[in-house]
Amino acid sequence: MLEQLKKEVLDAALALKTNKLVTLTGGNVTGRDPETGYCVITPSGIAYELLSPEDMVVVDIDGNVIEGEMKPSVDMMGLLYILRNRSDLHCVIHTHSPYATSFAILNQGIPCALTTLANEVGSDVPCAPYTRPGSETIGIQVVEHIGDSNACLLAHHGVIAVGTNVHHGLVAAVMCEDAAKVLYLAKTMGTVERLPQEEIDYNRELFLNTYGQ
Repeated sequence: MLEQLKKEVLDAALALKTNKLVTLTGGNVTGRDPETGYCVITPSGIAYELLSPEDMVVVDIDGNVIEGEMKPSVDMMGLLYILRNRSDLHCVIHTHSPYATSFAILNQGIPCALTTLANEVGSDVPCAPYTRPGSETIGIQVVEHIGDSNACLLAHHGVIAVGTNVHHGLVAAVMCEDAAKVLYLAKTMGTVERLPQEEIDYNRELFLNTYGQ
C-alpha cells in the first residue's frame, strides 16, 4: 500500500545523506497520505542505502503498525504528535545537520536574515527546549514553538523540518541547514541583521506563487 509515498519517503531519506544532513543511520522521514491518514516512516537503525521502498513502515496516526516488518523510527510518537496537531502538514523530517545543530547546542534560534530562508522556511527558525529523544514530548515542544516556520531546532539535539508534502519537508530541511551555515560564517565577521518582516513575507510569497514552472 502507499507505494508512491514509500518511494518519496525513501528518496527523501537518501537525499538527507546526499546533502550531508545526517550521518550513518541518523534522522528519519515521515510522510502522511492525505486520503487514508496513514503515515509512512523510515525504519529504525538501518542505513538508508540498504533499504527499498517496501522496507518503509506504514502506521496509523496513533502509531499502530499497518504494514511493514521492521520497527519504525524510535522518534515515531513525537513525529506523529506533530501531524495529529497540524492538519496542514503531511511531512516531518528529523536531521542532525551540523550547522543548524550548532545553533541548537547554544539554545539559539536561526534568524531569518536570508531570502532563501524566507522562501521555504518562511520565518525565523525557533529553538525548542531540550527534551529526551524517543518521546512524544519532542512533538509537543515542536508544536508549541514552531509557529509559522517550516523548521524548528531541538536544543542539544537537532532539527525538525515540516512541509505540506515530502518534497517541501525536504527542501525546508536543506534550506535550514544552508542558511545556518551562511549565518555561522557571517557571525565570524560581524553582526547578523534579520530581514524586515515585509521582506520575509515578500520572498515567501514569491517562492510559493511565482518561482518555478
